[in-house]
Amino acid sequence: MPAVAPGAIDCDLHPAVPNVKALLPYFDDHWRDMIVQRGVHELDSISYPNNAPMTARPDWKPETGKAGVDLDRLRVEALDGFQTSLAICNCLYGVQLLYTEDMAYAYARAVNDWMAAEWLDKEPRLRASIVIPPQNPVYAAAEIDRLAGDRRFVQVLMLVMDEMPLGRRRYWPIYKAAERHGLPIGIHAGSAYRHPVTPVGWPSYHAEDSAAQAQAFQTTLSSLMTEGVFAEFPELKVVLLESGFAWLPSHMWRLGKFWRGLRMEIPWVDRHPMEIAKDHVRLTINPRDVPPSADAVERLMKHFESDEMLLFSTDYPHWQFDGDDALPEGLSPALAQKICQDNPLATYPRLKETV
Repeated sequence: MPAVAPGAIDCDLHPAVPNVKALLPYFDDHWRDMIVQRGVHELDSISYPNNAPMTARPDWKPETGKAGVDLDRLRVEALDGFQTSLAICNCLYGVQLLYTEDMAYAYARAVNDWMAAEWLDKEPRLRASIVIPPQNPVYAAAEIDRLAGDRRFVQVLMLVMDEMPLGRRRYWPIYKAAERHGLPIGIHAGSAYRHPVTPVGWPSYHAEDSAAQAQAFQTTLSSLMTEGVFAEFPELKVVLLESGFAWLPSHMWRLGKFWRGLRMEIPWVDRHPMEIAKDHVRLTINPRDVPPSADAVERLMKHFESDEMLLFSTDYPHWQFDGDDALPEGLSPALAQKICQDNPLATYPRLKETV
């Protein structure tokens, strides 16, 4: 297993909101009173049950309470533990679950202001993604504009399963705002649970839900391409977070096959989908969906035809690997360097800045 070189950039870790009480100082008076008086329940991510093993690695799980709520532990276990120079925080508090657009907007603002005050202000190695309310793309774009001046926010965060496929024009105000500010769109595993997470209906178990995420990423990437998002926003980068990555070449081959036969209906897709992906799409390396074999990884990387698409991540505190085994077997030192440092710097221009 190749070692993570000092100075790596972690593109996906997860500080957690301890509870709604921690957010109350960051709401305005109206929403603070509304949440207290109505007794609004916690918006924990349904995809990560608090006591499920995959939600926190055993050595990263506190004796009581949630994992990921303690900045000092995150420093020791994630930042110092992997000798990372910078790390991007992706907060998965369930703003996307709310049906009320105005409340979702208020929660997104509170989460972002909490992130800035409680994490970014206290740890200079941390950066963050802007949590948005996709329920209302106009509100979402306004939140991007509000925070874009804070250069510690380096990305816009969405979930892979929302009310409709993410390529649809409903979401284009979000992409327009992100492109305007030079911010990638980070699409993370997870769902707003407006629809079943599988094409054949609701599953019975969390294991099925988790496995269905890979198909959701494939569908979402197809949507972004065929709806013309990358033609409309040629400077936009999309980062697929916790998507796995071994599926990409085969899915692009399949989409390309049908693009050749049906391209008359999507004339804005003017080149093979894999070529579009190489320009616009990046993927984090954890969780890994490749066999634990150096030969398998080497063969897979040949199918990518690019050494610029993968980004280092630990997915802290989720349980995706043990110990320091954050990189797959079969990576050359040069490719490991690209994944850990060069590719993140190229994907997130703001990481090059001294804040």
